[in-house]
Amino acid sequence: MLVFAASDKGGTGRSVTSSNVVYRSALDGNDVCYLDFDFGSPTVGAIFQITSVARGTKDGGLHNYLLGRKPEAQRLDVWNTSERTILRDRPARAGRLLLYPGDAGMGEFMAEHRDSIIDACVRLFLRLEEEFELTLVDLSAGRSFATELVLAATARPELQNVKQRWLVFHRWTSQHVVAASSLVYGAGGIRETAKKYNHDPAKMTAGLRFVRTAVINPDSTHTEGLTPAQDAWLKRTHQDLLELAGANQVGRNVLLGEIPLDPVLQWHEQLISDDDVLASGIARQATADAFAELALSLMDDSRWRES
Repeated sequence: MLVFAASDKGGTGRSVTSSNVVYRSALDGNDVCYLDFDFGSPTVGAIFQITSVARGTKDGGLHNYLLGRKPEAQRLDVWNTSERTILRDRPARAGRLLLYPGDAGMGEFMAEHRDSIIDACVRLFLRLEEEFELTLVDLSAGRSFATELVLAATARPELQNVKQRWLVFHRWTSQHVVAASSLVYGAGGIRETAKKYNHDPAKMTAGLRFVRTAVINPDSTHTEGLTPAQDAWLKRTHQDLLELAGANQVGRNVLLGEIPLDPVLQWHEQLISDDDVLASGIARQATADAFAELALSLMDDSRWRES
């Protein structure tokens, strides 16, 4: 299965949430890989705590592969290369967890290379579909070349029978709700671009869900210590956001999951392990549970039949 992680704005938690989702999926026994298609800022290596590719690789990453400069893109086994101790201790039943880093110091592609880049992208996706249960592609924010590239590639006949899903990330604020809606439904957005490449509109709609991040539930323990006025304001704001999301087609019926606001993710974007919750106590159980639930929902076909 191919999963594309998109967002209209930076700072949505797209990459850190996606990284945690593939980590949880690997813990469930699935073979997974993560492709860093954030071509201008390939920094997901830092989330997996692989210092050598924290700002992209210099050993022939995805950018150089897509340009035809390398026959294969570099790939790293996270279990073996992460400098984080908990990740080096791979659980016995865990699946493979691989990272394809982007290239350091590169940017968006030039138009003259477009056709050959699409061809290379199709070949890569086909190969990874054979090897992994889940391939997650982290896209540059906004209406980017990366988004158009994967829409062009997945429209090719070779990939028509490959299961494809889209996750659109947004923070739980009015600005981000509107931006996420615009990325999907607005001019030059995902649906319009998909139509340009002759994707089936119904299939495209059925394969797209939203993920809210940095969510504060007014009824949770996170709000302890607020004054009565602050508590009342938070409840009104949350209700306003629910209404705004519904009006912008980003509501509950197209929501796959929510990630609560967690200080660890705000201060240090990282994988949330069970050790972070149970041993050190730096992360909240609700956050780990949300990542685990999102990983399960991503693979659960029944969660994708209602919209």
